[in-house]
Amino acid sequence: MTPTLYVINPNSTRAVTAGIDLAMAPLRSADGPRIECLTLEVGPPGIQTQFDVESVTLPLVQLARSLQPTAAAVVIACFSDPGLFAVREALAQPLAIPVLGISECGVLTALTIGQRFGVIAILETSIPRHLRTYGAMGVLDRFAGEMAIGLQVTELENYEVTLARMIATGQRLRAEKGADVIVMGCAGMARYQQPLQAALGIPVVEPSQAAVAMAMGRVRLNWHGAARA
Repeated sequence: MTPTLYVINPNSTRAVTAGIDLAMAPLRSADGPRIECLTLEVGPPGIQTQFDVESVTLPLVQLARSLQPTAAAVVIACFSDPGLFAVREALAQPLAIPVLGISECGVLTALTIGQRFGVIAILETSIPRHLRTYGAMGVLDRFAGEMAIGLQVTELENYEVTLARMIATGQRLRAEKGADVIVMGCAGMARYQQPLQAALGIPVVEPSQAAVAMAMGRVRLNWHGAARA
């Protein structure tokens, strides 16, 4: 079987998965690994609360285990990184399969590009959850701020409204918070990355691309990590 890098959208909105798949285009190559984007069918329409995060953890573990025979790596494509550590633990034996989350990878990528990163969130209620992640990562001293565009995940298909709000929010993060690099705080938004970056004049990180790029490096270099008992 062909080793596959699986990118899992933990919500059930297929349009989000399609956006994630679009983001993979620059990363696909003939010599692999193959990239396949999957939807967690039992997930909520959007991961918008802590309850949503917790509700998809066990289904993500079950799905990841079913993919283990062919998995070169697994990326969890939600900015809350739901189930990240549980899935890592589940895929640790017999040889640890790389499991990456787009929030962790998006932020780490931003730190290699600028000094102070800002994040554009979808909803205000997501920000405290994201802040816990940045605190656990130990990166708050380089965190400029996070602001929300105030749209539900299912509303992001309105291109003009979404882009206008992202530009306005990014401009505030740059001008008011001193951000010199922006992370898009949601998966499936690759089509907004280039116009947003052009409008802001500073780098914009699409986190699904950041995570898959890291995962591909791990796979190609055979950096699997130590298996845990």
